[in-house]
Amino acid sequence: MSLWTGVLPAITTPFNTDLSVDHGTVRSHVRWLVSQGCTGIIPCGSLGEGATLSLEEKAAVMRTCVDAVKAPVIPGIAALSTAEAVRLARAAEEAGCAGLMVLPPYVYSSDWREMKAHMSAVLRATKLPCLLYNNPVAYKTDFTPAHLAELAAEHDNAVAVKESSTDARRVTAIRALLGDRLALGVGVDDCLVEGVDAGARFWVAGLVNAFPAESVRLLELALAGKKQAAFELYRWFLPLLRLDTVTKFVQLIKLVQQEVGWGHERVRGPRLELAGAEREECLRVLREALANRPAL
Repeated sequence: MSLWTGVLPAITTPFNTDLSVDHGTVRSHVRWLVSQGCTGIIPCGSLGEGATLSLEEKAAVMRTCVDAVKAPVIPGIAALSTAEAVRLARAAEEAGCAGLMVLPPYVYSSDWREMKAHMSAVLRATKLPCLLYNNPVAYKTDFTPAHLAELAAEHDNAVAVKESSTDARRVTAIRALLGDRLALGVGVDDCLVEGVDAGARFWVAGLVNAFPAESVRLLELALAGKKQAAFELYRWFLPLLRLDTVTKFVQLIKLVQQEVGWGHERVRGPRLELAGAEREECLRVLREALANRPAL
């Protein structure tokens, strides 16, 4: 089976009270996600607070995931420098990961010449198949369809794209330019049905951390073209899915996980746990969703 199918959870990173990584919870959480129908695991991404994890911590999380499940583990590869991103890619391969999700560099975003050089260095550093991650909203770097085509032409292991521009037209544009050369995935929770309609075939998801069965079912319905059934489930899910698209998405999703019994809301600085009205609003959205949870 292709790596690039189904629902791929971008997992949160659970922390102990001293803010060290809670590997026991990582292990039990990823096993639960796979048992609910998820097809792979993506640790160390933005939702996993990858920017707050050391290279050693990331490698340890990768190993825990690889040891815990038979499903493919596809870690996020993101760093402040190209050299560290290369080291991280090699560490992922050594850990037994099945593929990589390659991000542009954190903090420094510039022109295509520099971004292409960074991405190419990571792609050359590994034989693993790579998912190119386009998220201009978060990273201020936009990989256009033409940019993706350049990378695909020069690197055989550039095989998929996580399209998170929030513009479903991008999926259409990538398909028009590249055909089936890159597997297409949605990376924004509240653009799932639109992305599938445009031709995406997998979902790198966030709220799946707390609602895997609903996430898997939604993608199944969307892929099957069962539009009315998909819309009904999507309409119920949207208030939760929109928690994935705001600045404090990590805190929001971790709070939701805590409330449904899978993790704790602890986060590493500079993030702080939610407080006051924004915390109450998240809990209100969750309570309403649970009160009207559909039968699958």
